[in-house]
Amino acid sequence: MNNILCQTLNLRYPIIQAPMAGVSTPELAAAVSTSGALGSISVGASTPQQADSMIRKTLALTAAPINVNVFCHAPVQRNPQQEQAWIARFKPVFARYEATPPDALSEIYQTFVDNHAMLEVLLDTAPAAVSFHFGLPSAGVVQRLKRRGIITLASATSVAEAGAIEAADIDFIVAQGIEAGGHRGIFHPENDDQQLSTLTLVQAIRRASRLPVIAAGGVMDGAGMAAMLKLGAAGVQLGTAFILCPESAANAAYRQALKSAQANSTEMIAAISGRSARCLTNDFCQLAREFAQNAIPPYPLTYALGKALAAAAAAKGAYGFGAQWAGQGAALAREMPAAELINTLVAEWQAA
Repeated sequence: MNNILCQTLNLRYPIIQAPMAGVSTPELAAAVSTSGALGSISVGASTPQQADSMIRKTLALTAAPINVNVFCHAPVQRNPQQEQAWIARFKPVFARYEATPPDALSEIYQTFVDNHAMLEVLLDTAPAAVSFHFGLPSAGVVQRLKRRGIITLASATSVAEAGAIEAADIDFIVAQGIEAGGHRGIFHPENDDQQLSTLTLVQAIRRASRLPVIAAGGVMDGAGMAAMLKLGAAGVQLGTAFILCPESAANAAYRQALKSAQANSTEMIAAISGRSARCLTNDFCQLAREFAQNAIPPYPLTYALGKALAAAAAAKGAYGFGAQWAGQGAALAREMPAAELINTLVAEWQAA
């Protein structure tokens, strides 16, 4: 179709399945891509060896284009006193589930910044697209990917971040509105988050930048897709809409929460991972309301404890401490295979 996203990546439809680390799978991405949209996986939580295996599995499952997402967060600055205070704060919560917190926090996810091994994996496997979250790699890395024929995308939560993306010679801006589920892509989390809606952010970036813009946040059906494309977005990115697909890796508790009245309430929380993310309102959210922002260790150190707590509670049948990321449209999620969801979205879009 006559659309820059579709033309650039050889897609039938201007739809991107969001690269949700821990939820997206090779099977999900492949089903989406084979259906004519752009399926995505995230290797932000993977080692280079795991990433290589995941990308190759996805490429084996579909001949269509895929997107691979990496995390470009700043390298961690350690503060042992803050980290130990954080662990001590959670001892009573772990004790409630007959468990003890980890002795120390660990950097469970490596940043893509200066990660030469991960770059070599991307250059070797050469997915059609690579997307960046939490920031940008160096200009040299971007150019090496582009010379390999890889299309690049990056998340922006503000006009200033969109400007940095354009200056970095990246191909597409993913405008992440405050409605979006999961981690905010804000480059500098210590700065104030403008919390712009997807509608406002898409329009603001389009006025300020020459790059095509992908709308991300709050889009759950074809009517939402039509509205964003009418605003001038080159495409839409949906994440929460795909969580209930059987191909996703969401566990049973996460799926049940998304299908219950709990899906009517989401909130931003930094205490699970160390970075602000939109989550279904759960026990962790309620616990975190008493925490001062400056007490929370940086991402991904905090996530080491968050994951340990979720596992300890789940072992005792309590599932309210999981990272149940979801956008504000969570209650609109539908349970169907990914290919069927793409077909449904397209039919709704055309009807709108």
